[in-house]
Amino acid sequence: MTIKAIIFDLGGVLVRTADFSPREQLAARLGMSRAELEDFIFGGESGEKAQRGEITAVEHWENLYHTLNYPAEEFRIIVDEFFRQDQLDGELVDYVRKLHQTYKTALLSNAWDDQREVIAEKWHIEDAFDVIISSSKVGMVKPDRRIFELTLERLGSEACQTIFVDDMTSNVEGASAIGMHAIQFRTPVQVRWDIEQLLGRD
Repeated sequence: MTIKAIIFDLGGVLVRTADFSPREQLAARLGMSRAELEDFIFGGESGEKAQRGEITAVEHWENLYHTLNYPAEEFRIIVDEFFRQDQLDGELVDYVRKLHQTYKTALLSNAWDDQREVIAEKWHIEDAFDVIISSSKVGMVKPDRRIFELTLERLGSEACQTIFVDDMTSNVEGASAIGMHAIQFRTPVQVRWDIEQLLGRD
């Protein structure tokens, strides 16, 4: 069946960490591994609640700095250092914009309630998508099939007519399970080649 829509993840796909050494140095100062620090920031009960929209991003940060017993101002420095090397892949976004001229496109992200503000004020990529869905706004997180089905409904596309791109194995498997053409992001070159193959434009 002809492809009608393409769905992209944000973090780990369009926005990626260019250099992990600052995170590793920060983790060492906090007595953690980088993986433990990343799980502390994104995961745990507080992170999961924030992704489902049960608490705000501000409340999530408050939970974290209370856990570390850091003053809010000092913790803000830690957060800035943690995200400092996150960069938007402008070339990949330009590719999404080109796809958007022919296909419907969506951004689907497990994210806190401030994501749209970050997209609008920092990344400026709203024009590349017909639909933007953040998990915190809909109370569901990938790989819950319901968030995939909601995205397809808003795009007006069937699963078999849709390509899904994500860096997380569980999300790729979840999209594939409902019939989407799921691609796991490894590199920009690889993902563009895989998309073009599915579009029959190789």
